[in-house]
Amino acid sequence: MDVDELYDFEDYFPSMIQRLGSEGFMGELCSGFYLLMDVTKGLITFESLKKNTLVLGLHDLGDDEIVCMLAEGDMDGDGALNQMEFCILMFRLSPGLMDGSKRWMEEMGVNDM
Repeated sequence: MDVDELYDFEDYFPSMIQRLGSEGFMGELCSGFYLLMDVTKGLITFESLKKNTLVLGLHDLGDDEIVCMLAEGDMDGDGALNQMEFCILMFRLSPGLMDGSKRWMEEMGVNDM
């Protein structure tokens, strides 16, 4: 069976930006980060993500898969995600945001680099 047949992914981020605006959307991303983070470390760690797999509906997720999820966004190599790494990862994983990113950047007044 093909992976696409197992999971029906719907990207809600573009519609969230339309409804909430960019500031409201970023607030929601931050809320997601706070939900998943280890409150004593201020980071999403292996332990905090493993603990929250039930909240995410991922109760069958193995330890190796959790490690891979963290590694996907871990830019500084510390094995955990800080808030910026989490937000960047969420943007990267959203096909709708990646497709519309240039248009949204222009709307937000960010010039080309």
